[in-house]
Amino acid sequence: MGQPPKNSCAWAGDDPLMRRYHDEEWGVPVHEDRRLFEFLILEGAQAGLSWSTILKKRDNYREAFAGFDPALVARFDARRRAVLMKNPGIVRNRLKIESTVTNAKALLEVREEFGSFDRYVWGFVDGKPIQNRRTRLRDLPAFTRESDAFSKDLRKRGFRFVGSTILYAFMQAVGMVNDHEVSCFRYKELSGFHGS
Repeated sequence: MGQPPKNSCAWAGDDPLMRRYHDEEWGVPVHEDRRLFEFLILEGAQAGLSWSTILKKRDNYREAFAGFDPALVARFDARRRAVLMKNPGIVRNRLKIESTVTNAKALLEVREEFGSFDRYVWGFVDGKPIQNRRTRLRDLPAFTRESDAFSKDLRKRGFRFVGSTILYAFMQAVGMVNDHEVSCFRYKELSGFHGS
């Protein structure tokens, strides 16, 4: 007999890619600048699309955007951005592509000021994950006062595609908030986990 299926958040569904993302990544605290940049860009790219669409394109994004190295992406010139507009492996939206370069430059400035993007990002939740107690998918908010403040500050610093709803999805993805349903097997595993 195999293992009985684990209770998971309803949004994970049956798609193997979505399940693996839910089970292994979503809500796990991220403290590495390059991975934080990756999630910031992917969440912005998702605007108007499904997360499963972005997950399917994730490897293409990593290749197209220099492994999400912000120092490299910040140097993408007009010719490089024009090539990206022809890349079927990513979302070919001029504003989203331009914002990736803009955001890389802004991230480098934040890193200069704070020592790391990680230190800046996690400052919006006092350095530790907010532990929520959601019981149903419909309990998940689209944004919070923390994501509002985060969004406002990022925009002030020149970031784009960083509205409060996008930022709340980012906060969930990188573990700044634990929004797994309390019945989900990951909820308990991640409550009290602060990452590395």
